[in-house]
Order: sequence, then structure tokens, then C-alpha cells
Amino acid sequence: AMTERRSVGYSVHREVLDEGAVEEMAEKSEVKVTLSVKVKESLRCSGPRMKSLILGFLPILSWLPRYPVRDNAVGDLVSGISVGIMQLPQGMAYALLAAVPPVYGLYSSFYPVLVYFLFGTSKHISVGTYAVMSVMIGGVTERLAPDADFLSWDNVSNTSVVDLLSRDAERVRVAAAVTFMSGLFQILLGLVHFGFVVTYLSEPLVRGYTTAAAIHVVVSQLKYTFGISPARFSGPFSLIYTVLEVCYLLPQTNVGALVVSIVAIVGLILVKELNNYLGKKLPVPIPVELIAIVVATLISWQVNLEDKYGVDVVGLIPSGLQPPVLPTASLFGQVIGDAFALSVVGYGIAISLGRIFALKYGYKVDANQELIALGLSNSVGGIFQCFAISCSMSRTMVQESTGGKTQVAGALSAVVILFITLWIGTLFEDLPKAVLAAIIYVNLQGMMKQFKDIPALWRTSRVDMCVWVATFILTVLFNPDLGLAASIAFSLLTVKQVPGVVIFRSSATLYFANAEMYQDALAEKTGLDITSILSAKKKLEAKRKRQEKKEAKRARKDAKKDRERDTCLPPAGVVESLQSGGFFSGQVTKACLFSTNHDAVLHCLSERTDGSHTDSIEV
Repeated sequence: AMTERRSVGYSVHREVLDEGAVEEMAEKSEVKVTLSVKVKESLRCSGPRMKSLILGFLPILSWLPRYPVRDNAVGDLVSGISVGIMQLPQGMAYALLAAVPPVYGLYSSFYPVLVYFLFGTSKHISVGTYAVMSVMIGGVTERLAPDADFLSWDNVSNTSVVDLLSRDAERVRVAAAVTFMSGLFQILLGLVHFGFVVTYLSEPLVRGYTTAAAIHVVVSQLKYTFGISPARFSGPFSLIYTVLEVCYLLPQTNVGALVVSIVAIVGLILVKELNNYLGKKLPVPIPVELIAIVVATLISWQVNLEDKYGVDVVGLIPSGLQPPVLPTASLFGQVIGDAFALSVVGYGIAISLGRIFALKYGYKVDANQELIALGLSNSVGGIFQCFAISCSMSRTMVQESTGGKTQVAGALSAVVILFITLWIGTLFEDLPKAVLAAIIYVNLQGMMKQFKDIPALWRTSRVDMCVWVATFILTVLFNPDLGLAASIAFSLLTVKQVPGVVIFRSSATLYFANAEMYQDALAEKTGLDITSILSAKKKLEAKRKRQEKKEAKRARKDAKKDRERDTCLPPAGVVESLQSGGFFSGQVTKACLFSTNHDAVLHCLSERTDGSHTDSIEV
């Protein structure tokens, strides 16, 4: 038997308000809060507020205590090792883009990654060295520490040679200074909740920008591929000048370096295609880049490529970590513009990729906290002689596909880099730089495929296509720093008023009492005579209705005529039967009503051409 449920009675007492009382309650207060009161409110501290601030600033304290070891540990472990193995060759290769010794790429794959592990909110992105950021750093280091500033006379060869140790040391200081400054910019932007700045970087702008940056990357590595030493150009059109210089020096190509590059590129592409083909069958991707640098190092060591064929190699890789050093403050004024560009580009790329995976896996990425996390990663990294980092698409895809589910995977990849840096980094001193250049070329495949955006955007949005193409051209011609500013300016110029469309928003509810005021305000803002427009609209509507009535009347008349005509004609079969029976052998010139009932007598008075008549015909 069903048990009876006792009904619970509710009593809700609300004050009855008339319109005047509602208006009084909703009236905007004229009381102005002073700045001192606002500051006191913002500094007011309570237990819940302090807890919220700490957990917001250190997200690791909220998710790590609840880390599901059984569900995530194995996936994060495999993912961390896989990404760490990728970080080794990519870090060394991207250090060449930044124009610093390769070992600093390993440092940049360790310190910033650990900092992001503590402060970041994205569970899947792999932060570390990135080609676009590295080439922007390289532009700054080569501009402020060019080879010409470190020439010395060699009495043995009677020629001027570059003091590589002094030059590299100065470039490391420049890279650390601009990285530290970019981190400070990101922290400040995050603290003032300026995360929305990324909204000015539309997807066509970002993709066009990264494609153009990839062109800069390729051109910067041609000297290692051909084994030549082109002059360094800076400022607008420097890419064009560099390409012309490389073409001029092609007769001096080092055949050994070129052969090493070609073999490495072909091998990397083949194994990467094999990875794509066997992607679902392999538990983890084949570490093609690690295999490439190991094999190339062994061959270079055995054959002695540097001495016999003049192939440029990585050189000295000191073991251990560097002590922290404060950046050179005197350089800050010279790199402030580059630092701001780095901060915006690095954040834009990281937050875009982070939001993609957050949407896919159903969690939220805090835009302002990401700014702070990247800023701390770069500022701390600058103290440890790292160069600016961001998020790598290729490593992020590997981290996700191999089972990485949290930031623990990134921390484990940093542990792998630490192990390599402390104990086995020196084994790669004979690695040819041409192989690192080949790794860079192959990793840029994804960016180069973005040229397919142009026909796609042509079909969907011509304006977005113009933004993409303009961003690409401006960045190629004016370098990544000036190109970014010019591209944003061009993108903002494309935001124009749609012809014939004006949006007028009212914050109040529209009803009979304020309808006339709304109309007057609309007329004042738009300069249109609303009354005349409404009158003209009513006239057009009335005219349209009259026209529709005429059309309907005409259609009814035509339909009636068609029915009358159909009634005065016999069925086709009857006519054929009559003609076949000899009736109407002459031409019928006049006919009257026929019945469509075949059992009836069809009455007809027909006049033939021979003058005779037929009064009736029975069927």
C-alpha cells in the first residue's frame, strides 16, 4: 500500500509594491564611494577571501590534493616521458633560432615548465620553447649583439675572427633581459585583469602571423643548411636582404652540411609519416627527433664531420645547471618594445590552444591566471638565463595523445630534461647544427599547411581572408615585432559599419510610457526621421497588400476561364473515337457543349467544310 505523504504548508510574506515604490527602490544612488573606501574594501581580508585568493594564485593547491592517482598516474607518466624526449631536440634546435648556445634551450625547457606546473590552469598544453618566440628572441639578440661587435684580429690567419665566447655570453644576457621584461609585462597585465587583450588577436590574424613567422624561421636556418655565414640584417625588409645574401653565397655552400641536412629532412619526414599512418596502433609515437640526434651525433663523432668536412657542430655543452643571475638592467630600455610583443604573442598562442583543450575536456582556463603563470615562467626563467617560452602545438598534441590528463605530465617532462642536462647533455657536443635545422624545418609543416586557409577563407569570409593575407605580408616585410603591431592595426580597420545596419541599444524596458522618448532618442542618435520612415513603411505595406489583392483577383479570373475552357472540350479519347468512326472527317468550325459522361448522348452542332451538319452523335 502506498504511504500517504503529509503535505507541507508554505507561507511566503512579501510586501506589495506599487509602481512608485518600485521606481524608488530601483533609483540610482547618488552616493559616491571615495577612493580610500574602495582601497580599504579591496584590502579587507577575511578567511574565505584569503583562501580564495591563495587557491586562485596557486591552482596546484586546489587540484593536486585531489589528484586521482589510479586514474591519471600512468597516463601522465607516459606522456611526461614522451614530451621530455621531444623537448631535448626541440629545445636545442630552437636555441639556434634564439641565437644562443643549444644548452640554453634545455634550461628553457626546465625552469619555466616547473613554474607553470605550479601556477598554470591548463591541464593539457605543453609549455616550453616555441619556434615563433625563439625567432623573435633571435632578432633581438642579433640586433643588440651582432658579430661585428666581437671581431678580433687573428695573427695566424691574418684575418678578423669572431670571439664566439664573448658574443654568445652577451647574447645570453640580451635574451635573459628581454625574457624577464616580457614576463613582467604578462604579470602586470594579469594583475589588472587584462586577459581580454587576446580578443584583438583574431584567428585569421594569429594563423597568418604564425605562418609568416615560420618563413622567418626557415630563412634564419638556411645558413646551417648550406654551411654559409651570411651578413646579419635588421629592421624592415631584413628578410628580403637575408634571402638575397644567401643566394649570393650559395656558390660557397658546404657540401657536407647540405648532405647532412637533406638526409636528416628526408628521414624525419618519412618516420613522421609512418607515425601518422600507425598512429592508432602505436602506444606512443616513435621518438623520431631523438633517434635523429642520437644517430647524427654517433655518425659525426665516428666520421669527424667537423674536422674533415667543416660541418658546424653544437660544441661545448656544460653539465649541470646555471646559478641565478639578475638580468642586466641597462638593457631594459632597448628591449621594452620587443618584450611587450613577446608577451602578447606568447600569451595569445598559449591561451588559444588552452581554450581548445579546455572546451574539449570540459574544464575552465582562467585567462588572467594564465597571464600570471606565463609571466612568472618567463620572469623566473630570465633569472636563470632562459629565453621566452610559450605553448608548442606539436608537443601538446603528443602530451594529449599519449594519455596526459593534468599538469603533472609537464612536470615529469621537466624531470626528464633535468636528467639529460645533468648527466648526458655532454654526449651531444658532436651533433651537427644542420640536423637541428632539419628538425626545425620538419616541425614547421603544420604552420606551412596554414596556407590552405586562404582558399577556405575566400569561400567563407573575404574580410578574414584579407586580414590573413595582410598579416602575412606585413609580418614578412616588417619582422615579427613591427609586423604584429601593423597587423593588429589593419585588423581593427576592417571592423566597419555594415551598410544599412545600425544597432541602437536601450537599457530600459520598452513600454507605452517611454515609447515616444525611445523614438526621439533613436532619431537623435541616428539622424533619421523615424515618423517619416514609419509612414513610408505603412504606405509601402498598403501598396503591397493592394498589389497582392489584384494578383489574387487576376489569378481567380484566369482559373475560372481555364475551367470554362476545359468544360467545352471533349476528352481526348472521345475525339479520337469519333474521328476514327468517320465523324468529323471535315474540319469542325463550331462546337457546343459536350458531356463528359460516356453513357450519355453527346449533343453537338458541327459545321463541316463540306457544308453538312451533324445534330447528335451517340457514343
